[in-house]
Amino acid sequence: MKLLETYHLVKEYATGANHVFALNDVSISIGEGEFVAIMGQSGSGKSTFMNLIGCLDIPTSGDYYLGGEKVSDMDGDELAMIRNQQIGFVFQQFNLLPRTSALENVELPLLYAGVDAAERKERALARLGEVGLGERVHHTPAELSGGQQQRVAIARGLVNNPSLILADEPTGALDSRTSIEIMALMQKLSRTGMTIVIVTHEPEIAAFASRIITFRDGRVLSDDPNTPNDALKELEKYPPAGAKK
Repeated sequence: MKLLETYHLVKEYATGANHVFALNDVSISIGEGEFVAIMGQSGSGKSTFMNLIGCLDIPTSGDYYLGGEKVSDMDGDELAMIRNQQIGFVFQQFNLLPRTSALENVELPLLYAGVDAAERKERALARLGEVGLGERVHHTPAELSGGQQQRVAIARGLVNNPSLILADEPTGALDSRTSIEIMALMQKLSRTGMTIVIVTHEPEIAAFASRIITFRDGRVLSDDPNTPNDALKELEKYPPAGAKK
């Protein structure tokens, strides 16, 4: 079943007398449970596409449907509701509040959604447990490694039970082993039926996805199925820190 569908999406910017197409006639559909990597050079349109499907921006023309709803015609309040209820975001720099615990960071979207305190805590603890941080819930970001911080960010993205996870360069600030650990977690989530779209410029990270879409000059250059590398097997090449070689 299709979760996300775009039809002839265009994003145009006027700069004086010139018109620049950040996206130009992009039609893509993504099914439930797919793990898709979006690739492309800087300026290719991949980040613009991510912003549009994440309801952070609106297209100049074209249609966008999420879960059967026509999102491209919604107003700001409706888009905010979609972002809060249906989309989980994961960013390169984690975007965690520095003086609050992992638990409080994960609870934040539920606070905005008006969920009561007891349920916020229960759901946040459950998601932190799922990403392997059940024993670190009271630690602040400064007390966590980069990989642990990204796991907190993923738990935060999951806590509202979204239909779609959007991850923008989720491994860009991480070392090689930690990057693969995060990809193993993404693959695990995909196997449970979560739809995941990541933007990356790293082919070795895109190789963990089951589909790779490449943008160039605001258009889709290629859209190919991929036999994904198994992140858990790849981890065997990277012994944990402190392990004897």
